[in-house]
Amino acid sequence: MQSVSQHKQTQGLLLFRINERQTFGIGTLKVKEIVPFQPLTAIPQSHHVVLGAAHIRGTTMPVIDLAGAVGYRPVTEEELAHCFIIVTDCQRQRVGFLVRKIDRIIDYSWRNISPPPKASGRDIYATGVISHGDELIQLLDIEMVLSHIFPVEEDQLHTNISSSEQVTLRQHPILLVDDSSVARKQLAEALNYVNVPFDVCADGSEALDMMVKAAERGEAYHILVSDIEMPGLDGYELAFEVRNNPQLAGIYIILHTSLSSEISVDRAHQVGANEALEKFDAAELLHGMLRGALHVERGDVVPGVASRLQQ
Repeated sequence: MQSVSQHKQTQGLLLFRINERQTFGIGTLKVKEIVPFQPLTAIPQSHHVVLGAAHIRGTTMPVIDLAGAVGYRPVTEEELAHCFIIVTDCQRQRVGFLVRKIDRIIDYSWRNISPPPKASGRDIYATGVISHGDELIQLLDIEMVLSHIFPVEEDQLHTNISSSEQVTLRQHPILLVDDSSVARKQLAEALNYVNVPFDVCADGSEALDMMVKAAERGEAYHILVSDIEMPGLDGYELAFEVRNNPQLAGIYIILHTSLSSEISVDRAHQVGANEALEKFDAAELLHGMLRGALHVERGDVVPGVASRLQQ
């Protein structure tokens, strides 16, 4: 049987600078393109870090001064001409991030990304850190940046389900895993609103350990909702490990991602996940969980993926 490390591919990280000292990274799966600064159209009553709107390849999008958004010195008018716009496709919207310098793209395994130091505080704009050469690079927490500028609407966080659906979900233990504190809060809000219990953690390795221990106690989780891009054990690897552990074979796996769905769905199925959903829509998420409950009640089991990967 193949191990997860044998099928694992490195991920691309785009490195960039928002000031003279600090290098940030963002997964290249989120990046659509990089363009030199171009004149922007003002957006009335927008957030103070939204510099305006750009029209790029037929799409109009807000452009955010990333330095100002994460607490560094904002870009000045004199600097704009030398800046770049990183166009991202994340959380169902196209957004441009203005940065002072584009550095390079590197290949890096998510297993080598460490969580931010706990002493950094709760509102640090990074989901992880890596050491590359003599640099310490922060992995940008896009969910946190966007949540401060474009808060998720209440109707996306809250949805009603019937009393019978609530009873159904309460019968199926749920585990949520996401490295972004903002994403964990959103997940918790959606389930608390309908009074459905759950467990939550911030790391794929911890999630796997929790699932194995729960199964050994005879209290196996039935539904797993996992982010994809996480330090340590990412969502693809976590799904792979779950599908190749006989103790966990019956769990329903939802990969819940800020990546656009066309990127994530095919690979999600390759590693054994049942479905992939884009963040964040509570109605879609809860209905995915209800599909998972039905799946478990029917006794459906997704076979391990290692044999498929060996073919």
